[in-house]
Amino acid sequence: MTETATRFTSLFDNSTLSQIERMRLRPLRRLTNRARGEHLSGKGGSSTDFADFRDYAVGDDLRYVDWNIFARLRRPYIKQFQHEEEMHVVLMVDASTSMMFDNKLLLAKQAAAAMGIMGLHNVERVSAYAMHSQDGKPWMLPPGTGRTRIRQLLQFLEQLEGGGNIPVERAIETMLRFHRGRGVAILISDFLSFGDLARPFNLLFSSGLEVWGLQILSDAEINPNVQGDLRFIDSETQETLDITNASELLSVYHDQRLWLQQNLDSMCRSRQGRFLSVSSSMSIQTVLFEHLCRQGWVQR
Repeated sequence: MTETATRFTSLFDNSTLSQIERMRLRPLRRLTNRARGEHLSGKGGSSTDFADFRDYAVGDDLRYVDWNIFARLRRPYIKQFQHEEEMHVVLMVDASTSMMFDNKLLLAKQAAAAMGIMGLHNVERVSAYAMHSQDGKPWMLPPGTGRTRIRQLLQFLEQLEGGGNIPVERAIETMLRFHRGRGVAILISDFLSFGDLARPFNLLFSSGLEVWGLQILSDAEINPNVQGDLRFIDSETQETLDITNASELLSVYHDQRLWLQQNLDSMCRSRQGRFLSVSSSMSIQTVLFEHLCRQGWVQR
C-alpha cells in the first residue's frame, strides 16, 4: 500500500499531522464564550481551582461566601474560581484568483487546516469561510467542536477551489453576518486589495475577535524579475496597465509592498492581534514550526 493511500489528508503527511495535533493556538486576549472549553476565563466560575476573593454584591450566590473570613472580619467576601470557556476560531481563506499562482492557495489551505485542527483538539468552536465569489452566500463550514469535526474541516479545505474576485474587506463583512461568538479571526490571504481594511478590521475587533493576518505572497511578488516594456493584466478584474521600462519601477513597487505589510501589521497589532508575511515557496512545516512558533502564534 502506498503512503498516499494511507494518508489521513492530502494537505500534509501523517507525521506533520501528528505534530500539529500536539500544538495549541496562543491568543493574546482571553476572548471566550460562556460554553465550556479549555481557555481560562477571567469571569470566575464553578471549578475547584481557586482564583481570588472579591467583595460581596447583592445577588451573589451565598454558597460562594467565605464564612471563615466573614467570622473574622464581619464582612462578606465571595470566593472566585477559574473555569474554562471555549474560544471561537474563525478561519477565513482567500481563494480568489490571485491566490491561484505559485502554491499560494495550497499553503493557505494547509495553514488553515493546521490551525483549525489545533482549535478542535483544544475543544474550541471552529468555523471556516472561503473568500472567492461575490455571488450568493459564502462557502462556509458552520461552527463545530470536537475531534470528530476534523474530517469535515479537512474535506472542506481539500475541496476548496480557487476563482472569483471578492475583495477581502467585503468577504469579512459578509462573514460577520453569519458569525456569532468571541475568539480569534485568522485571515489567510495575499491581501492584494485596493479596498480599505481598517473598517472590516474594526468590525472584527468590535465583534470580540482577535485579528490574525497571515499574508502569503509568491516569490515573484516578493522579488519580481521584470524588465523592458510590459503589459500587466489583473488576474481578477482583467484590467490592464502598460509599463515602459518596468525595471526602473521596481523600487516603487518594493516601497509599496513593504508599506502594505507595515500597514497590515499596524492594523492587526493596534487591534491586539498579529500579522505575519510568508513566501508561498515555504513548506507548511517551516511556516508552522519555525515562524508561527517563534512569533508565539502557536505553542508545541
